[in-house]
Formats: sequence, structure tokens, C-alpha cells
Amino acid sequence: MATCSSPCHNPGGLPKQPTLTQLNRMIVDCRRCPRLVAHRESVAVKPPPRYHGQRYWARALPGFGDPDPQLLLVGLAPAAHGGNRTGRMFTGDRSGDWLIDALHHAGFANQPCSERRGDGLELRDAYITAAIRCAPPLNKPTPAEIARCEPFLLTELRLFRRVRVVVGLGRVGWQAYLRARRALGEPPPRPAPRFGHGGQARFDDGVTLIASYHPSQQNTFTGKLTRPMLREIFVTARNLLA
Repeated sequence: MATCSSPCHNPGGLPKQPTLTQLNRMIVDCRRCPRLVAHRESVAVKPPPRYHGQRYWARALPGFGDPDPQLLLVGLAPAAHGGNRTGRMFTGDRSGDWLIDALHHAGFANQPCSERRGDGLELRDAYITAAIRCAPPLNKPTPAEIARCEPFLLTELRLFRRVRVVVGLGRVGWQAYLRARRALGEPPPRPAPRFGHGGQARFDDGVTLIASYHPSQQNTFTGKLTRPMLREIFVTARNLLA
């Protein structure tokens, strides 16, 4: 079994007030979930033909974006041949193409595409994170794996004091944010919010949570999520921040 001497091995071992740089280093070094470590590394050894010869990141992924954001996006996990390959969330796959296009449309990104690290992409006033930092088999992390990753999200929420809008990308991202709020002692809204594309939950501290279908191929290929639908989520976020 893989082990890790990093503070990430014990949620209580995270420094009380790490910098974002320190936190991201802990994330990259984390090997706490043997199943996820094995998967992220195995797909790098035998990639699809279209990626032969490319060197995969094959480590846990930190978040990406403006270090002092007002908009926070919470997704599921890196894609095996997207973020796990390129080393940046929502980069190098169709999900990233859709998401960054929508962020660019609403003025949160300086360009509409996300191909690789070093491609010039910058997020403005927005930060992308996830419930899980390693690519899970079949995109299905276990509850225990989600729980082990939660301290990273909690630390980000403590660091990002200016966040006023959160977008839950998919039900897992939506639920991860709600769990994180409870873990931080923030009172939940009443009645309990239900996930549904475009739905909103407003909290007493001034934060608004918006639900969005995840821009996975399962959703975009079937038409469950269209580009106008996704763009509208971030136009709404922009209007809330105005």
C-alpha cells in the first residue's frame, strides 16, 4: 500500500494557515488513496493511441486560477486523459473546451480554449477546484476517497475569503461544497437545496451556490447540456458579482 509522509496523510496535519502555494504542493505530493494512485499512474503507462509519446502528469492536481477569487468552481475530479495528462484541471479534453469557452464568454477567462499548461490561459476572479484531486476509475470516487480529499477543499475555502459565488459542476461538486460548509460550521440554508441545472441556494454569509450539469461528454453529446446552457450559468455568476 502506498503511504505518504506529507501532512495531507492526516487531515489534522494540514497547517492551520498554509499559503495557497504550500497547499498546492501538499496536493501534488499526496498519495493517500492507493486505488486512485494506481489508476492515475496506470493510464499514463498505457494511454490511447492519440496520446502515445506524451508524458503524463499522473499526480494529484491542485486547483487553478485567480488566487483571490470571487467565483469558485467545484468539479468532480481530473479526467484520466485530460487533467491527469496535462497537469491542469479542465485542460486537454472536451470538458475543458466547454468550460473555458463559457468562462471566456462571461469574462472570467482571457481565452476560450484550454489545451495545455503554458498555453497562456488565465482566469480572472475565478478559481477551479474539485472534490477529488486524482482521476478515479470510471469517474466514480468512493465516499472514503472524497472524505480524504475534503481537507484540501476546506483549506481553500478558508483561504478564499472573497468568494461570493460558487458553481457546483455536477451533483458531486454541488454536494462537496455543501458538505464543506457544514464541516466549517456554516449554517445550511432552509429548506435544503436540491441539485438541478440553474438552481440556486443563497446563504446568510452572502454566498450564492449555483448548480450546473457537468460538461462531461455524457451530458454534452446527449444534449442534456448545451453551450448556451453552460454559458448562461456564468453570465448569471457575473451578474451576481456586478
